[in-house]
Amino acid sequence: MESMGAAAPGAARDASVGVGGGAGGGSGVTSAESSAIERAAEAALRPRRLAEFVGQRVVREQLSLVLDAASARGRAPEHMLLSGPPGLGKTTLAMIIAAELSAPLRITSGPAVQHAGDLAAILSSLEEGEVLFIDEIHRLARPAEEMLYMAMEDFRVDVVVGKGVGATSIPLELPPFTAVGATTRAGLLPSPLRDRFGFTGHLDYYRPDELVTVVTRSGARLGVEVDGEAAAEIASRSRGTPRIANRLLRRVRDWSEVRGSGRIDLEAARAALTVYEVDDRGLDRLDRAVLRALCERFGGGPVGLSTLAVAVGEEIETVETMVEPFLVREGLLSRTPRGRIATPATWEHLGLSAPEAARGTTPPLGRF
Repeated sequence: MESMGAAAPGAARDASVGVGGGAGGGSGVTSAESSAIERAAEAALRPRRLAEFVGQRVVREQLSLVLDAASARGRAPEHMLLSGPPGLGKTTLAMIIAAELSAPLRITSGPAVQHAGDLAAILSSLEEGEVLFIDEIHRLARPAEEMLYMAMEDFRVDVVVGKGVGATSIPLELPPFTAVGATTRAGLLPSPLRDRFGFTGHLDYYRPDELVTVVTRSGARLGVEVDGEAAAEIASRSRGTPRIANRLLRRVRDWSEVRGSGRIDLEAARAALTVYEVDDRGLDRLDRAVLRALCERFGGGPVGLSTLAVAVGEEIETVETMVEPFLVREGLLSRTPRGRIATPATWEHLGLSAPEAARGTTPPLGRF
């Protein structure tokens, strides 16, 4: 749960700017991306140990075995890769790994490491046993990526001094360290880099009951009382993502303190989420705008992505990366070779009458 974390006991040092949050910069309450200001607010909510981490049972058990075995041998654990959609806990798990090892944590991100020299400076200053966390590792520049291969496998980098015929390669030995990479797009990682990770964990979306636990714990840490019905209501609208659950909780807390009794109950949760235009399925204003445009302007489709983006006044990338995945996962949108098509569930959710051709059938999923 990237939205629920605290710094590791070892010194957590930012090796660069632009850490976390993925490629985008979503500002909506249902965006799984996070800004720098929001990451600061999230810090107090992060679990500090693996035992406190909610959800991801398989990954937690696998990580526990890897870390316990490494500690028993007195050696740094193998390099680890964490993949999955934004907001599920990759950054938090990296911090927990360092905490469980009682090791310092160095944080950087793929977009911030644009030259091999940038990475060489980070690697050369690592301490023995230190955890190097690289967020969005699939966005590393190619020269830095190739340097990382050797560093991860041989704990050595070759630093080139000079240019042209006078250039000299100086080998630099590195202390044993553990690289933890996080990516939202594991398929973009080149095979040589992916193969150097001894452990790979994939994080899945959370179940509603797990998110209820997240909301309840976060409420306690924020110093507000959240009753069971309110926690369930917030969880049901959180798109299976702890970061969104915590963001919605903070917005409900604001409403309760300003317009309510200060206690978060079902009435306060529903009233606050109505103000922020998050409906009972977790759809926000932009989600509904896309669905309404698809149904009301284009008869349910098929319609191309670029046309749909123009219809709602948004960039194509915004619709494709921030809106479409959730709508497809919820069965409210189908992607076909001919374009995007509304499903019968879409018409029902919007309270619209579906054309005869769209009733009772769900278009097959396509690649485009």
